[in-house]
Amino acid sequence: MNVKEVVPFLSVSSMEQSIRFYIDGLGFAFRHKWEPDGKLRWCWLTLGGASLMLQEFTNRPGPGGINLTFMCDDAIALYRQYQSLGASEPEVGNGLWVTQVTDPDGYKLFFESPTDVAEDTKLSEVAST
Repeated sequence: MNVKEVVPFLSVSSMEQSIRFYIDGLGFAFRHKWEPDGKLRWCWLTLGGASLMLQEFTNRPGPGGINLTFMCDDAIALYRQYQSLGASEPEVGNGLWVTQVTDPDGYKLFFESPTDVAEDTKLSEVAST
């Protein structure tokens, strides 16, 4: 099966406060993190068998809600499978290929898989796919 797990993705107003709460307070640990220019911008945290992702957005217009992120082996294959549902062109973010579909109630479902391709690269920019 291509899809391995779903990970809630929370938009946070202060990464520093969120890290204190989730790591120092609740006991979560870093699984992955993204630190451009030495500043933590995104992280994947785990606690036992549970995971969640946090990202601080500078232009956040109020509460960000919840997005569901499905970790998988091949997000590009799922993009091709879900194109008729309006899947977005895969793009690399946080070291992952990311494609997105929106459900009928407006929830965003992200399908992501690890990659070594450069950040912000779109699938259409990669010659050998």
